[in-house]
Amino acid sequence: MEKTIAVLNELEQAGILGRYAIGGAMAATFYAEPVVTFDLDIFVVLPQQQGLLTLAPLYDALRSRGCVEEGECITIEGIPVQFLPAYNALLEEALAQATVMAYGSTTTRVLRAEHLVAIALQTGRSKDRERVRLLLEQADLDRPLLDGILIRHALHPRWRQWTQ
Repeated sequence: MEKTIAVLNELEQAGILGRYAIGGAMAATFYAEPVVTFDLDIFVVLPQQQGLLTLAPLYDALRSRGCVEEGECITIEGIPVQFLPAYNALLEEALAQATVMAYGSTTTRVLRAEHLVAIALQTGRSKDRERVRLLLEQADLDRPLLDGILIRHALHPRWRQWTQ
């Protein structure tokens, strides 16, 4: 995965990819025990082209490096990667506040555990409920920060429902 992150960093430096951070199950492994996942979720701010957000320049750049599309993913250095544009205020905030971490000798940004909890609550799938449980048990969550995120994004009712 380190080589995949290095490619993402190069694309960001070249301006092909805007600010990015690892999210989803792979991000959770930075804070809690690993869970099974088949891809790397990358939340991203995409550069605008003529007022539209498009993955085309990113995919073109990756194809020129020999990367191959597989369904909703593109394989980078053997890792299936799914690019997810920041499509709401919670994801934009999560990207802006992502933590810089090392993966081997390569640095990357990872969504904070508190934002991962909030995103899982917002998404609401059964696998998200499990991710919340794992993060609550194993991650060193900043509870005041988490409370602020939940309040700002109107997720406190779901939080109470999921944690009762």
